[in-house]
Amino acid sequence: MKQVVQLLKHGGVEVWDVPTPAIRPGGALVLTHSSLISTGTERAAIDFSRLSLVGKARQRPDLVRQVLNKARRDGLLEAVRTARSRLDNPLPMGYSCAGIVLETGAQLSDVRVGDPVACAGAGYANHAQVNYVPRNLIVPLPLDGQGRHIPFDQASFAAVGAIALHAVRLAGTQIGESAAVIGLGLVGLLIGQILKAQSCRVIGVDPIDSRRDLATLIGLDSVSDPQNAEMNCIQVEPAGVDCVFIAAAGKDHGPTHLAAALARDRAKIVAVGAIPLDLPRREYYRKELSLVVSRSYGPGRYDSEYEDYGRDYPVGYVRWTERENMRAFLNLLANRRVNVEPLITHRIPVDSAPSAYEMLSRPDVLSVVIQYPANTPSLPASGVITTKIGALSKSTNDRKKIGLSFIGAGMFAKDVLLPAVRRMESVELRGVISAGGLNAR
Repeated sequence: MKQVVQLLKHGGVEVWDVPTPAIRPGGALVLTHSSLISTGTERAAIDFSRLSLVGKARQRPDLVRQVLNKARRDGLLEAVRTARSRLDNPLPMGYSCAGIVLETGAQLSDVRVGDPVACAGAGYANHAQVNYVPRNLIVPLPLDGQGRHIPFDQASFAAVGAIALHAVRLAGTQIGESAAVIGLGLVGLLIGQILKAQSCRVIGVDPIDSRRDLATLIGLDSVSDPQNAEMNCIQVEPAGVDCVFIAAAGKDHGPTHLAAALARDRAKIVAVGAIPLDLPRREYYRKELSLVVSRSYGPGRYDSEYEDYGRDYPVGYVRWTERENMRAFLNLLANRRVNVEPLITHRIPVDSAPSAYEMLSRPDVLSVVIQYPANTPSLPASGVITTKIGALSKSTNDRKKIGLSFIGAGMFAKDVLLPAVRRMESVELRGVISAGGLNAR
């Protein structure tokens, strides 16, 4: 099958042919029809990978500490070798897609084979023809007013839509309140539409003309550039807005200052984008503002028990998990309360995916939908994936060599065991058995 991967060493994006993943008890195999390239998250990953080693170290001092700890434990040469090995490993791209269920695990009863679904999760809802997705990251597609399932290209917005919806929930906005959205990229425009579905008055702020025009088209009440935002806000809400969403990203402190200027006394500010949080204390103190940092799609995110193993939270204690936020956003699409069609700037076949990533820096590109062939790649019958790696062997016909295969191809196997075995002249590598197609390759 085809899968889009990023090479961390130099930041390049390629389409690889890899084995299909294996089914596991708590999830499903999904044949992808559409997946969404997020211009924010995925562009940030590309920008990071294209930095020099020094640049990467400056942005991720936590990774530097890991390398130093390994050097103290295993020696400098081993630490350098492991770091270089990690940079050589391909990274699966994507975290939001939609398609048809091909096969279900023994413990999965929520969906059936043939159901149209939306999927989320980095490492699961990849830009790939077939994905294995655990239970809590799959949502069946709802029916619209005509009794039809919403289109796959729109359903591929489920994860990004859940991010926007979770931010709105954190704000606690009520019907008829006012809000400002700073940054009218993909997430900002979705936040604006969700707020309008709550009958809120919404002010949009962005320096790019085309994005302000689009915000007006989809129904925001007022838009302006950052320089005129305060005057515009005074005209719409003289006392200031009830809530401000910072959906911009970057190293500039401007959004946090502007948010304080637009907010009323004791308003709430929700930081959605990756921004510096060195706040101007005087401004926040004077109005007694509350700041909350929104964490992705909602409760369950970064919890391996929830995401990987499907252990849900009791609904009486956690009503809006990441899965339920996805479901609610899909219902907004089905009921035409949110319209993502104007936000899709390009649709491309999976083979052209690398060219799409070159477009992400353009201000007119909000989102790109990748489309996939309708044919179903062959699936493994045994529940495992096997790929031959005889190319690593120096002599496949040498009967004196010891034949060796690996079950499991995780980081430890790739970073430590496989390189060590490859240096052993008496050993011939025969194969790798792995549940993940990319690892098997």
